[in-house]
Amino acid sequence: MTIKKQYIVLMLVAAVIVGAVGSYIGIQLAQPNAEHITDDNALEQQRNDSKNFGDMSPEEQQEFLGSALGMEEMSKVMQAYTVIKDNYVEEVEQTQLVEGAIQGMLDSLEDPYSVFMDKKTVEQFNDSIESSFEGIGAEVSMVEGNVTIIAPIKGSPAEKAGLKPNDQILQVNGESLEGLDLYEAVMKIRGEKGSEVKLQIERPGVSELLEIPLVRDNIPLETVYSDTKEVKGNKVGVIEITSFSEKTAKDFKKALNKLENDGIEGLVLDVRGNPGGLLSTVEEILKEFIPKEDPYVQIEDRNGKKERYFSELDEKKDYPITVLIDEGSASASEILAGAMKEAGGYDIVGTTSFGKGTVQQTIPMGDGSTIKLTLFKWLTPDGNWIHKKGIEPTIEVKQPDYFYANRMQIEETLKYNSNGDKIKNIQIMLRGLGYDPGRDDGYYSQQTMEAVKAYQQDNGLDVTGEVDKNTAGSIEATILEKVRDEQNDKQLQGALDALFQ
Repeated sequence: MTIKKQYIVLMLVAAVIVGAVGSYIGIQLAQPNAEHITDDNALEQQRNDSKNFGDMSPEEQQEFLGSALGMEEMSKVMQAYTVIKDNYVEEVEQTQLVEGAIQGMLDSLEDPYSVFMDKKTVEQFNDSIESSFEGIGAEVSMVEGNVTIIAPIKGSPAEKAGLKPNDQILQVNGESLEGLDLYEAVMKIRGEKGSEVKLQIERPGVSELLEIPLVRDNIPLETVYSDTKEVKGNKVGVIEITSFSEKTAKDFKKALNKLENDGIEGLVLDVRGNPGGLLSTVEEILKEFIPKEDPYVQIEDRNGKKERYFSELDEKKDYPITVLIDEGSASASEILAGAMKEAGGYDIVGTTSFGKGTVQQTIPMGDGSTIKLTLFKWLTPDGNWIHKKGIEPTIEVKQPDYFYANRMQIEETLKYNSNGDKIKNIQIMLRGLGYDPGRDDGYYSQQTMEAVKAYQQDNGLDVTGEVDKNTAGSIEATILEKVRDEQNDKQLQGALDALFQ
């Protein structure tokens, strides 16, 4: 191996390290094309003054690496590369070693949000995120080494199949995801519209693994939905934001303007199940509500330096506002909820949110590959870091137990005097439908059997007192209709009621 090859490897590996510093390469705060600097001129100046490592000339790279790191500090990396490349029992591609070194450094951070994507993976993702993509429709993250559902996308196959926040995906079509990084796992989950996929799911609180079949579909990235309600004689607007994408702020403002022109007297912002998105997008939305006296967010760098960000808004809206959150509300959703709670003084209704308090930036490596690296913490207006804690609601409202019931997977008929999680699930659903099973601990009691008989009688099923596939499917379909009925949405009702207390 020549010295020149060693130097190339050194540059590529070192680029990852210096990229994390962020003081030279002119990185941005959120996602690609999601710049955040309050002064547009300052942003343009930063762009002009900044260079990506991959765009530097070899002389500039050598000078930068020499001043930033010192060649001695990378000697172990060079030595390992040389030993492996020249002596391993089989021929090894240089790219494999370099990208493996990058992946190893990122793995050592033990940060599920800092990941490496090779050129092929980047191209696949760029092709799929412009206006829609084909897959199951769920936001996922890596949590303690497991691919974990943050939230299913509204109306997606994932939502219809009953996938829930914190579900862990163990297998895809019988293939284990163990050892794969997040992006490799996601590419296995995605697929063409109409194709089938079976996920093996581990669900918190459920002892048995779940096998959930889905049919992939086209997932449009429509993110803003609006409606009006009448509450105590007042016209109330409800805006649901399912994620914070590039067009979300524009669509939100359009929806808000229409509601205000229609004369709303109150507003509910619903970010339940919203896994987050672009920092710049949630900023644009918050500038509609948070006056300039208080920051709507604070960004803290690795040295503890904090930047506070303000709107130019003179005063708050002249109508009351509440915000809806749940355990699927993450990242940018939590920025919104935290700002509305602390800087806006608005009520937050629902349950404690997911708890993601970091900001990532995608950094191009110059050859088509990228690193998505955690660069900052974000803090609430009062300086609170909610990472792994979440935003606590000011008005806690939990949905009825049957909202959290699991999808039915009946292989053997459930009978009297048996027990297990499936029976417990049936008992929760029966109670939600108005049939008293007597208990909900998973034991198939006499009273549970009588409740099953009553349900079967009322719904034209064979009255056996046993739960077979037909009875289980009927109970599940009936409970799903009840869940989708807004009249049973206690959290939404709580948010509406809180407006005029």
